[in-house]
Amino acid sequence: MLEQRDQKIPQLRTTVTDAAQINKKAIFALFLIHFIGDFFQSFIRPMLPVLADKFSLNLTQVGMITGIATFMAFLIQPIFGYLADRYRTRLILLIGSFAGAICIPLVGTAPYFMIVLLLIGMGSISSAIYHPTAAGMVSAYAGRRTGLSMSIFGLGGTLGFTIGPIVFAGYVTLWGLHRLAYLTLLGLLVFILLFGLIPASDGESQTQRDFIGSLRENIGRVWKPVVMIWAIAFSRAFVEQALLTFMPVLTASEGHSLVSVGSILSLFTVGGSVSAIVSGHLVDRIGYKPIYLCSFALSSPCILLFIHGSGWKVYPIAFLCGFLLLATLFPAVALAQKIAPKGRSLVSSIVIGLALGTAGILMPFAGMMADTFGIRTVLSYLAFIPLAALFLIPYLPEPGKSDGTPM
Repeated sequence: MLEQRDQKIPQLRTTVTDAAQINKKAIFALFLIHFIGDFFQSFIRPMLPVLADKFSLNLTQVGMITGIATFMAFLIQPIFGYLADRYRTRLILLIGSFAGAICIPLVGTAPYFMIVLLLIGMGSISSAIYHPTAAGMVSAYAGRRTGLSMSIFGLGGTLGFTIGPIVFAGYVTLWGLHRLAYLTLLGLLVFILLFGLIPASDGESQTQRDFIGSLRENIGRVWKPVVMIWAIAFSRAFVEQALLTFMPVLTASEGHSLVSVGSILSLFTVGGSVSAIVSGHLVDRIGYKPIYLCSFALSSPCILLFIHGSGWKVYPIAFLCGFLLLATLFPAVALAQKIAPKGRSLVSSIVIGLALGTAGILMPFAGMMADTFGIRTVLSYLAFIPLAALFLIPYLPEPGKSDGTPM
């Protein structure tokens, strides 16, 4: 009996601490795994002009590469979000990040376009595994600073997407695409390192239900605000996916080197990295709607400047565009988790994975339009989507600024 009491006391203390304070070690570990996972995922965009040249691809086929990546996330991510809410998540998290570190670099050795699609798809399944799993764990260790903690977690991903394109561009310029596979050794090393850092978290305490039952239990009563968050997230994701898919091809076709293309992509995500921290602080203080309104209202004119920019001006505009367009990415996840706290990983997968996946399905069609009318023309029309989404923002739910209770 005494041993049982001794076992229960630390558990109680941990619960009280977790409810009040940020677990800094756990948040850092999740930040790190997000960084590593997205570091390898970031190779896909700067790889597009290289693959287009190697396999003589048209813009529809380029859109298929991005489409297959996000489509696989659309199919798989909600399922793994459901599993992460129910079972021990460390192994799921590590397997997901490691698989991406293997599949993406192997694209460099692919002899046929169909093999490229297969490896990209498998790497995207990896992304679908670790994103909702890790995002669900963030709230468990965030205490009362969900917005800040989610933005720190998001910062890991955006930093990975910042550094990755530059590393890819420099590596391929020096040693060639076919030697990219050697970077799988880096993935193995990181897997071993992270095994001791990632907290061994249990799934959420839920009743025993299947996937559909879990959807009804966790989201059934709040499905309308979750759908609203998803709709706004989709509008942002669609524009982001189109820019990151076709701008590398456009800039490369106009004489930019691979390193220059990688730098533009990196600056875009540096802007997102900065806005992740800024918006996380502001969300905890002024709420979600002001962040959404400013982000979406200013994104459209900035995107138009980005599309039609030339010379050195494209670099600062890329930073500003990323800052504005990505400002609501992780606040959207934090908002959804406050609304559906019992299914944090599941609702994260809907807001991130389902939005990105739905946007990805449309990339081949965007490529067809770009083949017909030109990249700049199509992207210019898409730039007005954030302005249209402004009409949905007033209908967003607005939880309390610090405690998560409805206002």
